[in-house]
Amino acid sequence: MSPSEQPYAGEPIKPPLHLGDPSPRMVHLCVDMQRIFFPGSPWGSPWTERILPTVARIAAHSAERAAFTRFIPPVCPTDMPGMWQRYYRRWEPMTRQHLDPEQLDLPSPLAALVPPAVVVDKTTYSAFMLPELHNWLRSVNADSVAITGAETDVCILATVLGAVDYGYRVTIVVDGICSSSDPGHEALLELYAKRFSEQIDTVESDELLDRWGPSR
Repeated sequence: MSPSEQPYAGEPIKPPLHLGDPSPRMVHLCVDMQRIFFPGSPWGSPWTERILPTVARIAAHSAERAAFTRFIPPVCPTDMPGMWQRYYRRWEPMTRQHLDPEQLDLPSPLAALVPPAVVVDKTTYSAFMLPELHNWLRSVNADSVAITGAETDVCILATVLGAVDYGYRVTIVVDGICSSSDPGHEALLELYAKRFSEQIDTVESDELLDRWGPSR
């Protein structure tokens, strides 16, 4: 196979925080760390329990600059538009007419940080589909977001791309995100690093906290 016929390989994976030290205006954005995505739920990931202490440690660093999103299903499938109706017919036990409301709550280590941390509810994958999150980010003068939560290849993916579209620098905390699909998780980490390297960087939680500076 000639070089011109080789599959596109992209750029090499960049080193952690290749975009520089975290901005003092950075916000921690935790995506959908709710009981509904913990083991025991049909939507549960086996890894949410493992990353929870890391997520809580980052959120506690500057709780007044932390936002937790919650994925809120409809009461019934027909409350949603288009293909979401098909989706919720498949997952009707997860609609609010059947679901225990406590399943939508944050686990206690995160709930204890609210307030000063804020909660932003959403009904689709991207946290930017509704204006509340972007409005809050503007109100705290944010220029960048450190992302944790679930799942790497679904709601985090959609939220990351929304943040990129708004011009925020995005830092993925690699030991603070998870998916119920290990191949999907690994593929998305590579995608973030190779295809969006001018807007997205990655980091382990210890290095992020070391370079973020003292809590405020």
